[in-house]
Amino acid sequence: MIRTAAAALATGLICLAAPASAEELKLSANVGLVSDYVFRGFSQTSENAAIQGGVDATYGSFYAGAWASTVDFGDDTGAEVDAYGGYRTEAAGYALDFGVIGYLYPKEPDGADYNYVEFKAAASRAIGPATFGAAVYYSPDFFGVDEAATYVELNGAFSPIEKVTISGAVGQQFLDVSDDYATWNVGVTYAIDPAIGFDVRYHDTDIKGVPGAEDRVVAGVKFAF
Repeated sequence: MIRTAAAALATGLICLAAPASAEELKLSANVGLVSDYVFRGFSQTSENAAIQGGVDATYGSFYAGAWASTVDFGDDTGAEVDAYGGYRTEAAGYALDFGVIGYLYPKEPDGADYNYVEFKAAASRAIGPATFGAAVYYSPDFFGVDEAATYVELNGAFSPIEKVTISGAVGQQFLDVSDDYATWNVGVTYAIDPAIGFDVRYHDTDIKGVPGAEDRVVAGVKFAF
């Protein structure tokens, strides 16, 4: 189970960029290290550190990319690889993002059914130094035993001073086999410069007594190229 590739470092925040004014191909890459890879409230690395990185391409309002992270599910699965693409635009002052994400887990055990696809629709709006957003993700065949699954999230970010961003998200995961649950996170990101960012974030869920879903603080660093 993964977060959207190449999103803000170690957060659930959906970052939506305005569409490019000129249609030209733009490439970027990133690499990072986190003390724990947490996705929608669950540790994906048995509460251990993870190495992550991705590449992105944009052409006008269209984008595509790939992102990968080390994972530890207690079996032979050692990595998660995400491939994604979509379209960004604006309407009535809102930034809109429509996309599809494929989550792949090389060396998954036979019958595990880890691989899945999600469809995304997200919107955000900037108001002064703050940005507020919402997103919906839907999968017709979700991770593991679950089939149809929907994740709904509200998120926001605020920059009180230069280089510092406070952000957070609250989400609800709806599942057809496993129990539904809520998750949330809040943290602070400090950008040394546009290419280097540090993030410290608190994650929690309303799930009790399940290893990997307890509250925790995660620290990470990300380098962009």
